[in-house]
Formats: sequence, structure tokens, C-alpha cells
Amino acid sequence: MMGGRWREGLGELRRYPSALVGMAIIAALVGLSLYTVIAIPYSEALAQWRGGEVWQRHPVNAGPVWLDRLTGGEAPRTRTVSSEAAEVESRAFEGGRRLRIPLAFDFDAGGFPSEMNLFLRAEGHDQRPFVRLVWQTPDGREIALGGHRLGERERIALSQDRALERRLGGLVPHIGLLADPRREEEPQVLPGRYTLLLDAVVFDAEASLTADLVLYGQVHGLAGTDHQRRDLSLALMWGTPVALAFGLLAAVGTTITTLVIAAVGVWYRGWVDAAIQRLTEVNMILPMLPILVMVGTLYSTSIWLMLGVVVVLGIFSAGIKMYRAMLLPIREAPYIEAAQAYGAGNGRIVLRYLIPRILPVLIPTFVTLIPTFVFLEASLAVLGLGDPLLPTWGKVLNDAQQQSALYNGYYYWVVSPAVLLMLTGLGFAMLGFALDRVFNPRLRSL
Repeated sequence: MMGGRWREGLGELRRYPSALVGMAIIAALVGLSLYTVIAIPYSEALAQWRGGEVWQRHPVNAGPVWLDRLTGGEAPRTRTVSSEAAEVESRAFEGGRRLRIPLAFDFDAGGFPSEMNLFLRAEGHDQRPFVRLVWQTPDGREIALGGHRLGERERIALSQDRALERRLGGLVPHIGLLADPRREEEPQVLPGRYTLLLDAVVFDAEASLTADLVLYGQVHGLAGTDHQRRDLSLALMWGTPVALAFGLLAAVGTTITTLVIAAVGVWYRGWVDAAIQRLTEVNMILPMLPILVMVGTLYSTSIWLMLGVVVVLGIFSAGIKMYRAMLLPIREAPYIEAAQAYGAGNGRIVLRYLIPRILPVLIPTFVTLIPTFVFLEASLAVLGLGDPLLPTWGKVLNDAQQQSALYNGYYYWVVSPAVLLMLTGLGFAMLGFALDRVFNPRLRSL
């Protein structure tokens, strides 16, 4: 009978477009979560979010590619010119070799790069090699960029060379090196083939020397980057399973424990029910958010600790009184007396006869409770009390707030996680409201 009612109720969901839209949104979020966990394992995600050599190849505060294309822009993307594809000229001399490595590329983008860096790797050298840099332009000019003594791994920040900037007439190098010298008023890109020539001297016949010239774009990826060059799509993707897991576990933990405790109080009555009600009234006046802030400030901001505190504080919540009001008339129902007559124990009556009777009515409440805890986790992260290790939506918003993203015009930094939060709330709310009409007899005729 109970199974038939469930099947009938779920079948009625097809009549509500809001339920179908809500389930589609939830299915998309769950699918994104599964893909993220499989494609980017937890340990790999943490290692990437903490930074490393990968992030050094990303531009700083770059907007998403699709937004630039949507607005009709032609902002350049990041490109890497590697020595692995170059024709290296090598000439030996007594005690070493001379290498000429041309890093050539065609550039005709609609804008200048946001930055230029040269990454050099000289591993296995007993004596540090020396390299001299020369920039060659499409119109035949050659600009000396100076010489450098190399370690095993070097990053030459061409864009931060102030002496070169003065020689380029006050233009920062990533603009001056690519600008048309005939347009002095407003710099414009001189299209054509550019070459960064590395004239290196190495003192080891076997050791290698590789180079990567990175021209950083003004846009990057689907979600852009932050002030630490981190790809925000990683946080947006991994924030989805974290948010859903936190909301689901918190909702399950608080709903089940609250329902069981309310049913035990209704069945045993007397001092058991009185004690539960007094604890509930005391807990109802305790503010959850300030307690979580205190725990995060004084003890730990681990997401699992916060989840445990949320569940503990949610056990004796106001829901106990609502469940108690639903269970009181069921306790006096004839089938409960019949169950006692054939010898059913107290535990069986509570778990098999009382609780299942109100489960259909509680499903909508449970569904709409999930985004409440999702927003709570994000709020803690925005306040700086999120898990310091996990990349989450709230952590992205917290970083955006600290870096004044809206003031500086980095709207994508705030809008992307905010949209995901709103979609999560909208999906569960639409499904929850439809379930409420299906399972609540008072709303079914409306």
C-alpha cells in the first residue's frame, strides 16, 4: 500500500513543469559532480588549487573566453611557444657548445597579451649556462633583451623589465615589443612573424636546455582566473560535489535524528517527551551561525567538523515540534492498538508504524532543506571560515571579496559561483514545492 502510494505520487510529478525543471537542474548538478570526482580526483584537485608550475602558465585575473566572444571581442588567448618545435643550431667549441634557439610565432590577435614570461630549464649542468635574448619583429627590427645566467629552472619576467620599458618609450614590454612603431599615439598590434632568439652558451656537452615563451592572454577557459592565476573552473566544478554532499548529509542527519527523537517522545510520553521538548526549546534560542563562527574561529574550519556541528545543533530543532504534532493523532489510531494487541514491541511500533506514516509529508521539507545547508556552507566560506583546503563556491566568493573583484570589474569572479548557488536553490525549491502538492493532502486539490 505504501509502495503504491509512493509510485502514484511520483507519477503525479509529471503534471508539474516546475518539478521537471527542478529535476533537470538537480540531475545536471549531480552529473557534473560525478564527472568532476572521476576526472579530477580529490588529491589532484587539492594539489592544483594550492598552486604550482601549472598556474604559472595562466594569466592573472583573465575573464572567461565565452564571455569575450559573446560580446564580440577578440581578446587574445594564452599561447606557448616551445623550443621543442624550434630548429636549434648547435656549434661546439673547446669546453662547451653555443646554441641558437629561435622561438618563432605568428601574432595577429585583436589585442596585446596581458603579460610575457620566458621559462627556461637547464638541468644537469655542472656549470651554469649563459643566455642572451634578442627580439626580432616582422619589420626587421632587433631589440636586445639582455643576458642571464641560468639555474636549473628560471623564469624571466619580460613584462617587468623596467629598463626595457624605458627603451620602448614608456610602453610595458608585452605591448611595446608587439606594437607598430608607426602608431605612436595609440599602440596597435603589428601583425606578422616574431622571433625571440636565444643565444646560449653551455659548458656541458650532454646537458639540455629547453625554453618556453608564454604570451598570456586576456581571457582564459570557461570561468577565467583569479589573482593567483588559478583556473576558477576547478573551484566551480569541485564546489558542486562539496556543496551537494554537505547539504545532503546535513539534511539527512538532522531530518532522521529529529524525526526519530520526536517519535520516541510521542510514544513514551511522560518525562521522556517533556525532556525532549525542554531541550528543543533551549536549542531553538541558540543561534546556529554565531556558534559556527565561534567554532571556526577558536577551533577549526574543517568542513567535516562544521558538518558535525550543524547536525548536532539541528537534532533538537523546531522540526521536533512539527513532527510531534503530526505523530500525536497517529499514536491514537486503531492500527497502533492492533499492533500492541498482537505483541509488537516499542521499537517496532516507532520505526514501522509511526514514522512511515508521515514520511511522504516530510519528503518536500527534506528536499527544500538541502539548499539551506548548501547556502550555510557557502556563507561560512564567504566569512572566511570555509575549509582552507577545499576549492568551493564560497571560497571563490571570499577571494573575490578580498580582492575587490566587483570594484575592479571582474564580475565573472562573483557571478559564476553565485549563479551556481542560485541554480542549486532553484532546482531543489521547484522540486520541493511540487512534491509538497503531491504528498500534502491539503494542497492536492489546489
